[in-house]
Amino acid sequence: MLNIELIQEARARIASRIHRTPVLTSRQFNEASGKEVFFKCENFQRAGAFKIRGATNKIQSLTPDEKQHGIVAFSSGNHAQAVALAGREAGVRVLVAMPQDAPAARSQRRARTAPKSFFTIGTNKTAKRLHSISPNAND
Repeated sequence: MLNIELIQEARARIASRIHRTPVLTSRQFNEASGKEVFFKCENFQRAGAFKIRGATNKIQSLTPDEKQHGIVAFSSGNHAQAVALAGREAGVRVLVAMPQDAPAARSQRRARTAPKSFFTIGTNKTAKRLHSISPNAND
């Protein structure tokens, strides 16, 4: 069960490996919405998204034996880039399967992160079928 102690442990585990990102406001947005809105700017995070937090925490939480076995992920998005980056920095072998129909710009960006980590397989429909067979595939 998730509790505050686990959250604090995760924060300590990843603190030196991620950026502290700003929280910003916009007077124009607030006026247009009639509310005070805060933007957590995770686009300034390493790998461009908050996904680096979870990927880093998970990989840093692995036992030495688990790290030796490596990691496999299926994604064409920010999760793929975050897993590749966190794995590379931890010295863990990572393979990321991307759907063949992933946008070219995403494939190229991911390949620059960790060139030997990415390969294509199937399509987005394949990913959906795999997930329907194993709904806990993201765990």
